Amino acid sequence: MAQPEPPVDPLVRTERHGRVLVIRMCREHKRNAVDRQLAEALDGAFNTLEDDPDVWAGVLTGSGGVFSAGSDLNAVGDYVTERGGEYGLIRRHRRKPLVAAVEGAALGGGMELVLACDLVVAAASARFGLPEVRLGLVPTCAGLFRGPRSLPVNLAREMVLTGDPVDAARAHAAGLVNRITPEGEALAGALELAARICENAPVAVQASLVAMDAWLSGSDELGWRATEDATRTVLDSADGREGVAAFLDRRPPRWTGR
Repeated sequence: MAQPEPPVDPLVRTERHGRVLVIRMCREHKRNAVDRQLAEALDGAFNTLEDDPDVWAGVLTGSGGVFSAGSDLNAVGDYVTERGGEYGLIRRHRRKPLVAAVEGAALGGGMELVLACDLVVAAASARFGLPEVRLGLVPTCAGLFRGPRSLPVNLAREMVLTGDPVDAARAHAAGLVNRITPEGEALAGALELAARICENAPVAVQASLVAMDAWLSGSDELGWRATEDATRTVLDSADGREGVAAFLDRRPPRWTGR
């Protein structure tokens, strides 16, 4: 039976299902877009996941029928935490498995949160996307290199260059999603998968995860440098400023190519 934990922050709710810690983003009025407050709350929850010896696996999910719409543009990049980096998770060194339970949209930074997890369970209605180019921006939270790592390269290119999302079926066929569930049952599916992991020896599970991540992340330093170069390019451009302004003004952008 689930054991709700005392709420530390209204933006994140946690509860325990045996050895599994569920971390739920609860900024529904902003489609779980991440600002400083949500990032700090997530960071605290992920610290519990890593530091509590009674917890062997975690599940990250959203609320209000949405996983996460990504960065809150009004935060202007102020969502980096000391231990976990962006969103409290993106640069975190973890040893305990984390499963994403995705209902609805996982867009931009929401998609990058998914890419930072180890396994993905998605409802049939879930959508995954990196729409930053529509705003004159680029994915800044590892999507430019974790995307091509977790997906076929040409599909990752299509998602980044068009900004168009893919549905759960295509994401599953491409290998990003481990299991598809009926709508409303992603969390249950993720809990089932996490519980299956917890049937195994935690030391062996954690050592295996650390070893695989060490191999997979070997090129991360190059990926971060390339992402920083791309970010500087768009932030110095008129199109970058226009894209954000148009989004906040709720109007079509007027691109100039400068």
